[in-house]
Amino acid sequence: MDTAPAASTPQRRLHRVEVAADVLGVKRSTAYEEIRLGRLRTVRVGRRRLVPSEYIDEYVELLKREAAAAR
Repeated sequence: MDTAPAASTPQRRLHRVEVAADVLGVKRSTAYEEIRLGRLRTVRVGRRRLVPSEYIDEYVELLKREAAAAR
């Protein structure tokens, strides 16, 4: 039985908004609201709106900065 190592499996870099919401642990409607407010950035591929992995990371950093500033 020959299996490829997990490291060779390509990671998805563009996510549907629903998947990005799941990764972030928020509801789909919350993700769309954050997109509407410009806080969670997206790209367009044809008619699809997708969230690159680095934009998910960027959004998490924004939330961390806001939390630190609120202290």
